[in-house]
Amino acid sequence: QVHLVESGGGLVQAGGSLRLSCAASGPIFSIKAMGWYRQAPGKQRVLVSDIYSDGTRTYADSVKGRFTISRDNVRKSVYLQMNNLKPEDTAVYFCYVNINLRDRWGQGTQVTVSS
Repeated sequence: QVHLVESGGGLVQAGGSLRLSCAASGPIFSIKAMGWYRQAPGKQRVLVSDIYSDGTRTYADSVKGRFTISRDNVRKSVYLQMNNLKPEDTAVYFCYVNINLRDRWGQGTQVTVSS
């Protein structure tokens, strides 16, 4: 089975940085888009950033200039470098990866930014 394992969440003060990682494993024949969503308490899950196989990146307006997404196709991993974190970035972050033409989701990792 295909699995996604996330890591890197935690508690940080405003202005700090965190780096999220998400690694895929299992019978993988193709990987297309990879990315990150987040869900704050009582709110819907929203796209933070994604990166396509050609390197094209998209970012939510709220994180532009602060977050950077990258991928390592050999390691089948996607990363999210988050700088200058703000309390409003507090959420559970979920990675997604389109593997074998299906979107797969990680288990989520909590990011908490204190003011």
